[in-house]
Amino acid sequence: MTSRPLHVVVGAGSVGLAVVDELRAREGEEAVDVRVVNRSGVAEVNPDVEVVGADVTDHDQARRACADARVVYNCTNAPYTDWAERFPPIWEGVLAGAMAADAVLVCADNLYCYGAVDGPLTEDLPWDADTRKGRVRAEMGRRVLDAHEAGEVRATLGKASDFYGPRVRESTVGERVFGNLLDGKSAEVVGDPDQPHTYTYVRDFARALVLLGGDERAWGDVWHVPSATTLTTREFVELVAEEAGRAPRMRVAPGWLVRLAGVVSPTMRELAEMRYEFEAPFVVSHEKFDATFDLDPTPHREAIAATVDWYRRVSVSPGR
Repeated sequence: MTSRPLHVVVGAGSVGLAVVDELRAREGEEAVDVRVVNRSGVAEVNPDVEVVGADVTDHDQARRACADARVVYNCTNAPYTDWAERFPPIWEGVLAGAMAADAVLVCADNLYCYGAVDGPLTEDLPWDADTRKGRVRAEMGRRVLDAHEAGEVRATLGKASDFYGPRVRESTVGERVFGNLLDGKSAEVVGDPDQPHTYTYVRDFARALVLLGGDERAWGDVWHVPSATTLTTREFVELVAEEAGRAPRMRVAPGWLVRLAGVVSPTMRELAEMRYEFEAPFVVSHEKFDATFDLDPTPHREAIAATVDWYRRVSVSPGR
């Protein structure tokens, strides 16, 4: 047992590591010990963070990895082309680990479960997605909420829109926007860039997840995490370009090209079914969160500046 409460973060991607940063920033009586769990057992974290290698689809490994946790954060991901097969077993394993530890389970989730809707996205919308990935997300979310309802675990879902920020590369506003512009290339976007689209700063996502894990009012429910004012994708790209000191050049992949590429590319085929999010207004409401908790999202200009700074610092690293 640790002398301080133990928080276990499963997944060492951009969201998981942002949660680690948020937990490590706690001081005094709120200070906690942090453990990161991923398959490799290797993560770019400070020495005071424990790193454990585990395949959480093996429930025995998941239980050992989550042992003694007060809160478990499910920040896992799966290859985009293999969600239907590989994602549910991962979530099931993290759930088993949290249940065995009698820990609060906080799941980092997205908005695919709703499908295409008219008007702002709110938590009371039905989970009626007709896309394959949307159905998978709905299945996983229902499983967690059903376990909470059955008294098997205390759990909550924090849902974010497409996110950006330090360490975020694979998002629609990741490398193809920030990296490209800083390299003097055109930002690559999908859909209609003049439609309003909510984008979430990854550090705000992490702050919200940590808040949800520590407040019993959040448990057993779904929450849209706070995001800064909704902009059009074009406006967002222009802010990034301004901060990067580059011309706001942008290349838009037309729908027919994405669909055509999907004939031979599994990744493009998966992306094609989610184009609806970028071809009409995609505005996410977080009024429910605001009415219950106190967390102001970071203004886009400030968040974009921090993101550009991170991309500049890692630009000489291998893999760019």
